[in-house]
Amino acid sequence: MIPVIVNATAGAGHAESDYENMRELFRVAGARAQILPARSGAELKELARAAMKDAPRVLVAAGGDGTVSAVAEATRGTPTALGILPMGTLNHVAKDLAIPLDIGDAVKVAVTGRPVAIDVGEVNGVAFLNNSSIGLYPDIVRDRTRQQRRLGRSKWHAMLWAILAALRRSPLMRMRLELDGKEHECCAPFVFVGNNVYEMEGFRIGKRANLDAGELSVYTTHRSSTADLFVLALRALFRRLRQAEDFSAATARSLTVELPRKRVLVAVDGEVQAMDTPLRYRILPRSLLVMAPARAADV
Repeated sequence: MIPVIVNATAGAGHAESDYENMRELFRVAGARAQILPARSGAELKELARAAMKDAPRVLVAAGGDGTVSAVAEATRGTPTALGILPMGTLNHVAKDLAIPLDIGDAVKVAVTGRPVAIDVGEVNGVAFLNNSSIGLYPDIVRDRTRQQRRLGRSKWHAMLWAILAALRRSPLMRMRLELDGKEHECCAPFVFVGNNVYEMEGFRIGKRANLDAGELSVYTTHRSSTADLFVLALRALFRRLRQAEDFSAATARSLTVELPRKRVLVAVDGEVQAMDTPLRYRILPRSLLVMAPARAADV
């Protein structure tokens, strides 16, 4: 029996018929599925912890990147492999692992694929599979959520307005970055920390070639105005980002971010929470088993 934790609020939600279809896909793939719907992030984590008491061979997360990250929190560091059914908007982890976006094909990978070990990033004890950031992005997400709740705007409509508002503010943050023991003074509108190296130029921006290189990627810029950030985005699109003198990219196994404030908003795989400073990042090499297609076995 394979436990399958489903984000019941992903997309337009799910009906019992959807769960039965999912069970049938697992039967076709040669396994029985125990469908466990969750309606909140807390419930996702609670169900994952409960499922791990039986030490299953595979624990499946069905949802977007936030769902995958929440379930991975329970399986990392254990012999249980994480299966992924990509049912979110972006599905970064699934794409980087070459897991099919078709649910039927993804079920086959979860049941018959090969477990591979990938890295996990961590900030102040909170794990992330994709990335974490401070500054611009957490500000956008907080404003988007506020607009959805107060003004009833759709997610994408609220996101657009939140981006425009954040770019108008784009405040600089004074901070000290310590990468593998080397200190750097910095004044920037954001710091982006990736689990392994992200493509930052061209039409593959946001993709990762490796998930097991054992390093964090750290990106920031000194630009703060709307016009400056727009120019930076154009440079990224036309593969000239690294020629920008005020764009900084580095890799490290550990990173400490010191700020002149006690708490700061931090985005972790798209979810925003307040954390105490300083922020301490580290990479946990090959600490998570994931079911992946055979051709992606050496990611």
